[in-house]
Amino acid sequence: MSAVVMALVFLGVLFYLPPGGFLIFISLGTAVGAWEWANLAGISIRYKKAGYLLLVAALVLLCSWFLAVDTHFTLHNEAGLKSLFLIALFWWCVALLWVQGYPSSSILWGSTPVRLVMGVFVLVPTWIGLLYIRTLDQGSWLVLLLVAAVSFADIGAYFTGKLIGKRRLAASVSPGKSWEGFLGGFAASLLLAGVVGHFWAPSDRLWMLLLVAPAALISVLGDLLESMVKRHRGVKDSGLILPGHGGVLDRVDGMTAAVPVFAFILLISGMRF
Repeated sequence: MSAVVMALVFLGVLFYLPPGGFLIFISLGTAVGAWEWANLAGISIRYKKAGYLLLVAALVLLCSWFLAVDTHFTLHNEAGLKSLFLIALFWWCVALLWVQGYPSSSILWGSTPVRLVMGVFVLVPTWIGLLYIRTLDQGSWLVLLLVAAVSFADIGAYFTGKLIGKRRLAASVSPGKSWEGFLGGFAASLLLAGVVGHFWAPSDRLWMLLLVAPAALISVLGDLLESMVKRHRGVKDSGLILPGHGGVLDRVDGMTAAVPVFAFILLISGMRF
């Protein structure tokens, strides 16, 4: 029931509200995500969590000013947007090394201040990327495509891993994930890209694959990063706000890595479906 309600709310916001309504929606999600990440970073006092939430909000507003977001929520500083996405991609390269090196890597990121900085790199580029994608032509459908690609990668990995999973993908971080599941999830996302490309953009099917495949691949890293931080913190879920699903971060962990990659590819390629 929680999943059905979440899906209906998300689709309603995405397709029936203007960009401003969608902006409010993702801002609320980012605020809850900041609150949850503060806890994952080791902060349990409420006013300190609120302080971190306000810090993330201030950084989001600063980025909006830097990107020259107008009253129609259009971003006018394309060069600045490209720079921010490149910073986000560099961050995810660092995150990959830390996930691969866990638990030894926790010497580098295990302190509360560093984990708080990690949260900024997880949350702020996600907000920027979703805003950018939504304001494009066919932006609502592109956001839905991104969500579907991450979901297909996740669902495909789950069922493939259950059926034939043997070799652990990241045993120290998430023992339930396997290389077979990873490949199964990737194959599912490629299938999605092929089907969507056939009906939506038959002359640009290759571009559709080049758009979806990297986002689906890196979404796994977003999942693993949050699992690593939760394991270090000693908690099962990031929060309790979603009955039966944990916290907001537990639902969007893959998206946090996929959004900046997806948005960056759209930005540099000029793809418009």
